[in-house]
Amino acid sequence: MTMLRASRWLSRTRRLAGLLACGLPLWAAAQGAPPGVAFSTDTPGGALPAGWKNLPVAHGKMSTRYSLVADGSTTVLEADADASASALMHDGDIDLAATPQASWRWKIEQPIENADNRVAAQEDAPARLVFLFDGDKEKLSLGERAAMQLAHTLAGEDLPYATLMYIWSDSAPVGTIIDNPHTSRVKMIVASGGPGDVGKWLSLSRNVAQDYERAFKEAPGRLTAYGLLTDTDNTGAVARAWYGDIRFSAGK
Repeated sequence: MTMLRASRWLSRTRRLAGLLACGLPLWAAAQGAPPGVAFSTDTPGGALPAGWKNLPVAHGKMSTRYSLVADGSTTVLEADADASASALMHDGDIDLAATPQASWRWKIEQPIENADNRVAAQEDAPARLVFLFDGDKEKLSLGERAAMQLAHTLAGEDLPYATLMYIWSDSAPVGTIIDNPHTSRVKMIVASGGPGDVGKWLSLSRNVAQDYERAFKEAPGRLTAYGLLTDTDNTGAVARAWYGDIRFSAGK
C-alpha cells in the first residue's frame, strides 16, 4: 500500500469511527408513544432530549451546533454548520423488524454550493438521517476488514458493519443510491432536493429495512445507532437545517 493510499485509508476509518466515539444511553420513550424522538414536546432553548449526543465524525473537525428552537407553535431541532461536521446520534433502540418505517420532517435554508456526494472533496449535505448497522464482518473483503481492525486499534471503537443515510441533495435525482466516495460500507439515498424543495418543510417516510436491502443486497442486521447530520467540512460552507420529530412504525 502506498503512503497516499494509507493516508486516505486512515482518514476514512477515522471519519467513520467518530460516529461511534462513545457509548450512548438509551432514550426512555413515554409510555405508549411510538418509538423515535419528539422534539416537539421539548422547550425551545432547552437541553437536547435525553440520550442524544453531538459526536464528531472525525478528530479535529469543528462541531455542527444543534439546538431546540421555536417554529410557530411547535419545537424543532435546528442544525447550524460552518465548515463543520458532527452528528447528533442516539443508541439504536429501534426494532426495525417490528417498526421499519421511518417518518420525519426536515427543511433547509439553502443548498450547499458545489456539494456533490459522489465526490470526496465535495461530500457534504445540509440534512441527513443516519442509520448504523451491525453485521457479519467475516463476509467483507480483506481490505474492508483490515480497515475496520485498523480503526479499532487507532480509536478503540468498532466501525459499523454498514451505514445507510437519507440525504438532501440537489446533485442527483430523488431516489438515487450513492456510494460514499470513501468506502463501500456507506450508502446514501437521496430523499429530497428536487425543484421546489428549498425553504419549506418536507414530510418524508421510508422503509429503512427495505432500503437497506436494496442498497446492500442483503437483509439488515441489528441497528446500533441512528441520528441526524448536517455537515459542511469538505466544502467549507455555511448551512442551516431544521428537523422535526422522527417516528418509527410498522412497514408499508
